Amino acid sequence: MARSAALSDDLRGQLTYWDLLLKGAVSVTTVLLSNLSDVKKLRQTSESEDHYVRPPRRYDLPTLAGVSTGPRRRDKYLRPTRLNNCRAPLVVALAKELGAGRLSDRTFAEAAFDFAKNKMTLEIAPIDSVVETIERGTGTCFGLISVFIALCRAAGIKARYKIFSTTMIDAWQDATIGADPLLQRWHDSLGYFLLEGEGEAFVDGAWQVAHVGPTAERQAAAGIPISRLGEDAIGSWFTARPGTIMHLESLPLGLAAGSALLHKISPGSMERVNVSVMRENAKGREVIAAAGGPEAYDEAARAAAQGQPA
Repeated sequence: MARSAALSDDLRGQLTYWDLLLKGAVSVTTVLLSNLSDVKKLRQTSESEDHYVRPPRRYDLPTLAGVSTGPRRRDKYLRPTRLNNCRAPLVVALAKELGAGRLSDRTFAEAAFDFAKNKMTLEIAPIDSVVETIERGTGTCFGLISVFIALCRAAGIKARYKIFSTTMIDAWQDATIGADPLLQRWHDSLGYFLLEGEGEAFVDGAWQVAHVGPTAERQAAAGIPISRLGEDAIGSWFTARPGTIMHLESLPLGLAAGSALLHKISPGSMERVNVSVMRENAKGREVIAAAGGPEAYDEAARAAAQGQPA
């Protein structure tokens, strides 16, 4: 009974995803056809614009010598899924380096959260495998979520995706969607941002949400608290559109292909967003330094969010 209920959750999630994808495809086609004169100009960045340079990976890759992937798990939320091979030697080695098998589930989930959130860098790029994301050190929000989920699963902690259609706070919308005219027109035609996601890990008898897409620096640039494991982005810097929250074991079928197509159609738009994200990270580092460090900034930001003196 529980197995069929969980299966229906995945099926409902896939149906919701395909409904959103269809609406998004109609919207982007309409925007492209109605702005043909601008598409050619905006498809590539000009020489006068800033260009994106991928930042170096902020961690060393673990050694794979003698790594054992252990017994093959078939349990839901513990097994490998689409583009997320939690049994890959690199994933297992990294999980062990972070404390898998030594730390409590809660402490390990915190370590995996910190790694995906603060050691990796958001990059708007085609969605690829979790191994490629770890090797590169950058990835989309879905790529970073996959890293968190893979690490948890490698440590024997059930983990899943939480995906939803959203609107976002102005500071983030200006720095992402607002960074490119075509993306802004697409957003305006829909009235919302198409998809956002979080991870969830089953710890201490409950699903703990993990929003790992933004680094501490990027949140500081927006003037919001630094998110922690168990704190939901919904209601803080995102608003989920009613009826669009999906809990899935795997990335939706077609998400990676859609991501690759979007980059093929408009590489210039994606580059502008990446440049904007790098600027926000740099701005956030200055904000954190001025506040006296991440802890001091976060304490002040949380006090301000509650209307209390810092």
